[in-house]
Amino acid sequence: MCGIVGMLDTRGRRDIDEALLRRMNDTQFHRGPDEGDIYREPGVGFGHRRLSVIDLALGQQPLGNEDGSVMVCFNGEIYNYRELTAELKTLGHEFRTKSDTEVIVHAWEEWGEACVERFRGMFAFGLWDRNQQVMFLARDHMGVKPMFYTMLPDGLFAFSSELKALRSLPGLPREIDPRAVEDYFAYGYVPEPKTIYKGSFKLAPGYRLLQKVGAPLAVPRRWWDVPFKLHHAMTESDAQGELVERLRDSVKSQLVAEVPLGAFLSGGVDSSAVVAMMAGLNDGAVNTCSIAFRDKAYDESAYAAQVARQYRTDHHVQTVDTDDFGLLDTLSDLYDEPYADSSAIPTYRVCQLARQRVTVALSGDGGDENLAGYRRYRYTMAEERVRGRIPSALRRPLFGTLGRYYPKADWAPRVFRAKSTFESLSRDLVEGYFHGVSIMTDAMRAQLFSDAFRAGLQGYRAIDVMRGHAQNAPTDDPLSMIQYLDMKTYLPGDILTKVDRASMAHALEVRVPLLDHQLVEWISGLSPDLKLKGSEGKYIFKKSMEKYLPHDILYRRKQGFAVPLAAWFRGPLRERVRTSLLGPNLAATGMFNQAFLAEMVEHHQSGRRDYSAPIWTLLMFEAFLKKEMQA
Repeated sequence: MCGIVGMLDTRGRRDIDEALLRRMNDTQFHRGPDEGDIYREPGVGFGHRRLSVIDLALGQQPLGNEDGSVMVCFNGEIYNYRELTAELKTLGHEFRTKSDTEVIVHAWEEWGEACVERFRGMFAFGLWDRNQQVMFLARDHMGVKPMFYTMLPDGLFAFSSELKALRSLPGLPREIDPRAVEDYFAYGYVPEPKTIYKGSFKLAPGYRLLQKVGAPLAVPRRWWDVPFKLHHAMTESDAQGELVERLRDSVKSQLVAEVPLGAFLSGGVDSSAVVAMMAGLNDGAVNTCSIAFRDKAYDESAYAAQVARQYRTDHHVQTVDTDDFGLLDTLSDLYDEPYADSSAIPTYRVCQLARQRVTVALSGDGGDENLAGYRRYRYTMAEERVRGRIPSALRRPLFGTLGRYYPKADWAPRVFRAKSTFESLSRDLVEGYFHGVSIMTDAMRAQLFSDAFRAGLQGYRAIDVMRGHAQNAPTDDPLSMIQYLDMKTYLPGDILTKVDRASMAHALEVRVPLLDHQLVEWISGLSPDLKLKGSEGKYIFKKSMEKYLPHDILYRRKQGFAVPLAAWFRGPLRERVRTSLLGPNLAATGMFNQAFLAEMVEHHQSGRRDYSAPIWTLLMFEAFLKKEMQA
């Protein structure tokens, strides 16, 4: 696991500034504190920060082939590198190391751009081929590892693991992209391929980019997608058995390391299943860690302890106060652009705890998207059944009217909060799902933004992101469609971003067995009613784990990794909210309706409405702006 940077002069062979290259590399020191090095030749520069996990002695980067005509800078792990090494040796390639990095070099020589289709793992890399005069970038199937890139006005192409490295470039345009702002206040993050800056991009999951010398900025091309191709008829019993075997194989493939390895254990289904598989594959006790909260309403540590006892893990727990809001400014440093998932706070803490014991930790991330575990899937499918019974010509005006006039009731149990449901029912599947997952709805964003900012969007709406993915989806099944949308937006933009930055801040490598692409492909082909059966999400997964985990672990209500935002904003962060939302930084942008900001603060702090999620989103945006002003 590492941090990488690279530069290519697309217009000539000018020398790459060594001091600048080192400065860019050093911004990512936290990603690889063990070693660091740079490589330069005319027109090309690489920088690398290494967290040593495999081939500790010889795995240094940047790394090249025998004559140095191919060089690679790599972040991640190729889990099938041993098999590929053996295959490439039979094809005549010679290896000087036992690292997975060298596999990339020789795989490129043998298979070119198609080399990525041979890799099983999590990866982002940049590769320079001097003979072909091309820079090749690739990102793994699901987007576990990040990749940012840009082309400067003078023709300098650059890439990095984190946006902060690109910000070190003196010529980088720092103009904020209004469309990215619109996206952020809908999703809570800036979805791929945008970044907060115009002209800087994220390489999307399952995409590659071939940048040629002498050519304009290349267009990325997709090399992999979740297939959602239904399997031939399979009994439920057979599906359970194969799911266990495939999960065990995925976990086994990710246990390769020459450093201490363990797992996160939250007490939820996904992390518990991963630990159960690890325990069956390990000779010794599995290292596990979890966070406990003093406030029992947020604490799941008893369930984690139950699994730890069952599998006799070497379990470590750290109790934290739910009022752990001191990390607010730290988060804006970690994420580089606006990012509004408040569970980044406990995620940061559990990574901090894990790093005290291990260098590599396996997590249960990806199970909800893969196996339809979110409650919102259940609600969306219930709404879709209603949509199917009422013609659109009747449904839209009927439920649209009810949605407009039904009172907002944030304080009430969900069954009485019908306003949002009515609003969703008046829309189609994609629009209804977007409405349900938005931090701030279309109507709220219309109030949030100033007239001038809305006009500058020129009709662009955040739903266009989901519409674009829906048009390219390999399925028209409603449940599979919303899973696919999450795999293209929420999973890489929120979940994997959160874990990557929080873990790498502590030089901890996190692996995600439930996102092994072979496992994802197979699960996507299961019948949707094996994933969501009635009101039971992850149905087939839970059934398959009944031999391994207690009933109350599998079937208790999903809790999540939450923090008490509403109480913070009415209590200890009351003045911070007023200063940030009503102060000069947001006002100076000209983006916001100041009257609505004041209304949000007043209504939330008086208890009339719960605006906690929108307020957190605005706090993190204002924190980003402050960092921009200091740059």
